[in-house]
Amino acid sequence: MTKAPFSGKGEPASDLLGLIHSDVCGPMNTQARGGYQYFVTFTDDFSSYGYIYLMRHKSEALEKFKEFKNEVQNQHGKSVKSLRSDRGGEYLSQDFDELLKESGIVSYLTPPGTPQWNGVSERRNRTFLDMVRSMMSHTDLPTSFWGYALETAAFTLNRVPSKSVQKTPHEMWTGRHPNMSFMKIWGCKAYVKHQMSTKLEPKSEKCTFVGYPKETKGYYFYNENKVFVARTGVFLEKEFLTNNEKGRNIELKEVQQEQVIEPKPERYGFLVTTHGDVILVDIDEPKTYQEAVASPDSEKWLEAMRTEMDSMSENQTYKGRLVAKGFRQIHGVDYDETFSPVAMFKSIRILLVVAAFHDYEIWQMDVKISFLNGKLEEDVYLTQPEGSVTSKNARKVCKLQRSIYGLKQASRSWNLHFNEAIQEFGFIRNEDEPCVYKKFSGSIVSFLILYVDE
Repeated sequence: MTKAPFSGKGEPASDLLGLIHSDVCGPMNTQARGGYQYFVTFTDDFSSYGYIYLMRHKSEALEKFKEFKNEVQNQHGKSVKSLRSDRGGEYLSQDFDELLKESGIVSYLTPPGTPQWNGVSERRNRTFLDMVRSMMSHTDLPTSFWGYALETAAFTLNRVPSKSVQKTPHEMWTGRHPNMSFMKIWGCKAYVKHQMSTKLEPKSEKCTFVGYPKETKGYYFYNENKVFVARTGVFLEKEFLTNNEKGRNIELKEVQQEQVIEPKPERYGFLVTTHGDVILVDIDEPKTYQEAVASPDSEKWLEAMRTEMDSMSENQTYKGRLVAKGFRQIHGVDYDETFSPVAMFKSIRILLVVAAFHDYEIWQMDVKISFLNGKLEEDVYLTQPEGSVTSKNARKVCKLQRSIYGLKQASRSWNLHFNEAIQEFGFIRNEDEPCVYKKFSGSIVSFLILYVDE
C-alpha cells in the first residue's frame, strides 16, 4: 500500500524548464551491469518529460545534473529556472549550491520528513521500479540487467499518454508526435545478422533485445555475455508472448540506509532517537588525572596511561593523546612561524579530472601521527604528565625532541620536514600550489597532493 496523494504540489510550471523535479534512488540491492547502484531522475514539470542517469555513486548527482542542464538548455534555447528536490546530502553540498546560484536556478527543498512535497519524483521512481520488475519477470535475464530495463522504461514513459499533460511528454517536449513503430517488447528473443561471416557460418545469431541506444538508431542486444548495438533484427515477439504467460518473482528494491550506531560504553551518554539521530548528552568521561584515578574504571585508565608512556619513551617523542598546552607558548621564545600550506579543493578536483580523463591510477594514503614527524627548531619543555612521575625523576621536566599535537608550530614543522623528504625522492614542488608535487620517471608522471586536516 502507498500513502494517499498529498495536495501540497505547489504552482505548476508555465513553460518548459520552468521547474525540474529530481530525486536519487538507491543503492539497489543488486548491482547493475557496469557497476551501477543508483539512478537519478530529472522530470520537467510542464511536459512530464523525464531524463534518467545511472550512477555508480550517489555523489555523481551533481555531474549528472550538469550534463542534463547543458543538454536541455542547448536543445531548447532556454534556461532551467528552478529545481525541486528532497533534502538528500547530494543536493545540499556546497558545490551543488554554488552551481545553482551561479546559474540563477532557484532551489526548492522539501521540509524535513515530508517526501510528499517531492511527489512527482517519488511517484516516478516507484513507477520505474514497478515497470522494471514487471519487464524482467518475463525474461531469463540476470537481475543485473535492471539498468537496461530502467532506461527502456524511461524511454517508453516519455512516449505514452500521461494524465499530467494533454499530449504525450515527447510531443510536449519536442513538438513532434512520437513514432512508436520501431518499438519492440523488451526482453524478447531476436535473430541478428552477422556483420561479417563466412559461407559456412550461420548468417545470424539468436540474442535478447535489451534496449534502445541514445546516441544512434538501432537496438541493444545481449548474447554470450556481451551487449552490442545493431541496426535491426528479426524479433520473436509472438513466441515471447506465448511462452511467458506466467512471470517469475524479481527481488529488486532500494536498500534503506539506516545510520549504524556502534555500541558505546554507558559512560559516553549517547541517546539514540527513533529516527537514527545521535544526540550527545552529558558525558562523564574523566577530564583530569584526578578524575580518572577516582573513577570506577581507574585501572583501565591507568593501564592506558602506562601503555602511552612506554610508547613515548620508545619513540623518543609523545603520541597524539598527550597534547601540548599551546596557549602557554610565547611567540619568539617557544615558536616563530606557524603558517602551513594546504591543498586547495579546486587543485584536488582538477587532478582527479585529469586522472579520470587519462585513466591514471589514483592512490590515497593517510599519514598516522603525522605531526610527530616534525623537527623542532626551538627548545620546548613540558612538565611531566600526572601519573608518570617517579621519585627518581620528580624534579625533572620533559624536553621535546619532536613536534607534538597542540604546539603552535606543529603543522608547519611537519610540512617543512615533509617537503624536504619528498624532494629527496625526486618530486618537484609546484610554484603556485605548494601542496602539489610532480615527478617524472621516464614516460611515467606522478602527481602528489598533500592535504592536512588538523
